[in-house]
Amino acid sequence: MTDDKLSSKLTQNLLEILNDEEYYDVTIEVGNDPYIKIFRAHMVILYYRSPYLKRILSTNKKKNDGILEHVKLPNISPEIFQIILSYIYRGKISLEECDTSDIIKILSAACILSLQELVVYLQSFLIENKTKWMEENFGLIYQTSFENNSYLELQKYCTDLISKEPTKIFKSLNFSSIPEKLLISIIQNDYLQMNEVQIWERVIKWGLAKNPEK
Repeated sequence: MTDDKLSSKLTQNLLEILNDEEYYDVTIEVGNDPYIKIFRAHMVILYYRSPYLKRILSTNKKKNDGILEHVKLPNISPEIFQIILSYIYRGKISLEECDTSDIIKILSAACILSLQELVVYLQSFLIENKTKWMEENFGLIYQTSFENNSYLELQKYCTDLISKEPTKIFKSLNFSSIPEKLLISIIQNDYLQMNEVQIWERVIKWGLAKNPEK
C-alpha cells in the first residue's frame, strides 16, 4: 500500500469522525441571529488543531467539568466554518471552486481560530492565483491586509503594488473605498504613469464618493 493510499484512508476516517452523531463531545454555535447553525465536533481534535479553541476549551473545562462543551463563534458564518471545520479534521482544503470573496472570509476565520499555517497558505494562494481580482478590489485587500499582523504576505503585496504599479489601483473597482493616506501616497508615487488631468478626475471621483451629500 502506497503512502497516498494510507493518507487517503486516514482522511476518510477523520471525515467519518467529523460526521459521527454519537461520540461528539463539543457543540459549536456559529453565526448570528437569525442565521445560526450548531456544529458537532470532538474536543481532542479541536484542542490540538486550533490554539484559539484550545484556550476556550481549557477555560470551559475548568468551569464545567463533565458537561458537554459548548462554544460560540458569532463572527464566522456557518458556510465558512463548514469549510474550516473540514480543514481542521482533514488537513486539506480545496479552493478552486470558491469565490475569491469567500477565500478572504476563510482567511479571516483562520486568523480568528489561530490556524497560522492556513493563514500563510491562503495568502500565498491569493497572491499566486487571484492577482487580477485583488487589483480590481484593491481597497478591500488593502484594508484586510492591515487589519491583522498575521497578513504579512498580503501587506507586502499591497506595498509592492503601491510602489511599483500604482496605476492599477486607480483602475480598481472599489478605488473610492481606499483611505485618504493611501490615496496621497499613490498620487506622490514616482511610478504613477498618468497625466495630471486623469489624476484629478480620479481624485474628484474619490472625493464625491466619500462625501456624496456635498
